[in-house]
Amino acid sequence: MLENRLPVFWSDRVAVVRMPEEIDITIADEVREELLAVLNQGASSLVLDMTRTTFCDSSGVNALVRAWRRATASEAGMRVATSSPAVLRVFSLTGLIQAIDVHPDVSAALASLAGRPPVRDRQRQEDPASTVCPADEA
Repeated sequence: MLENRLPVFWSDRVAVVRMPEEIDITIADEVREELLAVLNQGASSLVLDMTRTTFCDSSGVNALVRAWRRATASEAGMRVATSSPAVLRVFSLTGLIQAIDVHPDVSAALASLAGRPPVRDRQRQEDPASTVCPADEA
């Protein structure tokens, strides 16, 4: 598992997951499984701390989409903290930025959760997976 690479910090039922520097095909499945496991532990909201992430390929995006789908299905919120131009570009190209709130840092992501229903603000958005290439889902 990625326990050393994906530390999880809990504040009540909000889980902040520190993501690795690179999310590519070599660890995307493990990232997905770890995020789903955190949601299965009853997280009401998930904040992905991608502030140190500098690279995310399509397999990484697919892992995040799977976590977003599970969060939405369980009425949990999901936020991403990143200001990396490379990561933001991938999110923009794949449509992920349309579905998941992206903030420049963890503090801003956590603040966005205060007093807001975690899912209702995201249900109006289209599924970002519809913009991901089908070949990437294999």
